[in-house]
Amino acid sequence: MASGQQAFLIITILIIGPISNVFAQSIFQIYPENLISDDRKALADDDGLFCDSWRLSVETNNAGVWYTIPTRCISQVQDYMTGDKYRSDSKVVAGDSLAFAKTVEIAGDGLDAWVFDIDETLLTNLPYYADNGFGSESFNETAFDEWVDLAEAPALPSSLSLYKELQQLGFKIVLLTGRGEYQRNTTEKNLLFAGYSNWERLFLRGASDQGKPAIVYKSEKRSELINEGYTIHGSSGDQWSDLLGFALAQRSFKLPNPMYYIP
Repeated sequence: MASGQQAFLIITILIIGPISNVFAQSIFQIYPENLISDDRKALADDDGLFCDSWRLSVETNNAGVWYTIPTRCISQVQDYMTGDKYRSDSKVVAGDSLAFAKTVEIAGDGLDAWVFDIDETLLTNLPYYADNGFGSESFNETAFDEWVDLAEAPALPSSLSLYKELQQLGFKIVLLTGRGEYQRNTTEKNLLFAGYSNWERLFLRGASDQGKPAIVYKSEKRSELINEGYTIHGSSGDQWSDLLGFALAQRSFKLPNPMYYIP
């Protein structure tokens, strides 16, 4: 019996050994570092592949500070922002947010908070950016303020649904935006126009907040809420500076925005 098992083992090794070598070589041959130079050039020259990878880089914050989208990606960003993919991605983020919110035990003391950014989070400025290169042009504060004054930015549908569902669950909604205090009236008008109402508080940059990086300003405002006794269960924003820093929410949810970066 022992000799039979040994013979079977030897035969198995003889058969599997060559197959394993061929399989390993096949895997080795498809690794990117083994692509020939022409293949590498084809990948680098493919705008679709490059721009999808660039968008992943900025959404995951791997790109760090950046100022305008690459020229070769203008049409891809336009297609993304105006197509089904952007709406689908935003809907998935809202769904994940709501799934977490439903696990929270609401204390019922009026201090369970959810913090929302406004621009590209509750409201979309896509009509403005459609006329200004979808992020390929340097930011023009004067032109953007004129757009804000119109108070016509529509709601992001998935965010509006999330906003209302969070209120039904008992969360107090706090709005924390980088807009200036001088824009309070137009901002409130726009929010109401878009379907938002009954927020707990609306923070805008005051005189003492001017010049602060967004990540510092927003952290300080969250800290104020915590010092007042609020528990910030969730936070939603399209910029990492909406979500990082200190005085953080228990869970933060990043919405997609490949058009601009705010430090």
